[in-house]
Amino acid sequence: MNVLFLCTGNSCRSVLSEATFNHLAPPGLQAISAGSKPTGQLHPRAVALLNRKGISTEEYFSKSWDDLPVAPDIVVTVCSSAAGETCLAYLSPVLRTHWGLEGPSHVVGTEEEIEAVFNHSYGIIRARIEAFLALPLEQLENDKATLKAELDRIGALQA
Repeated sequence: MNVLFLCTGNSCRSVLSEATFNHLAPPGLQAISAGSKPTGQLHPRAVALLNRKGISTEEYFSKSWDDLPVAPDIVVTVCSSAAGETCLAYLSPVLRTHWGLEGPSHVVGTEEEIEAVFNHSYGIIRARIEAFLALPLEQLENDKATLKAELDRIGALQA
């Protein structure tokens, strides 16, 4: 099963999600990430945070949704409509869910405040991914409506 984490720039939230998912997922599950307007580089604070968590960032880079190496089975948008971001419409016929998350890369403040926001965002991402991976995916694979409902429920989890 391939899970696509999608946001605009593919430099922070979606990459944090991709790397964390792949770090925690069992064999047979894989995440990829992409953006509609990729920045072309990963946010340095996202890379540093993942490295502190023991998650390799070596194979990750900012990429367009036009350059996906595999077709996704599930698309998870991580844009934040609360911040006025336009959520992306991935048009292929796949299961879609929204896990809105404020973009930590746009936070202004002291070093401590910015780090706190990045850590909080990572905590939410990790809690959601752990909940996703705890689902009985083999059973839900044939029940798309229930799987969608569970993924939507997970999207409301906070750290």
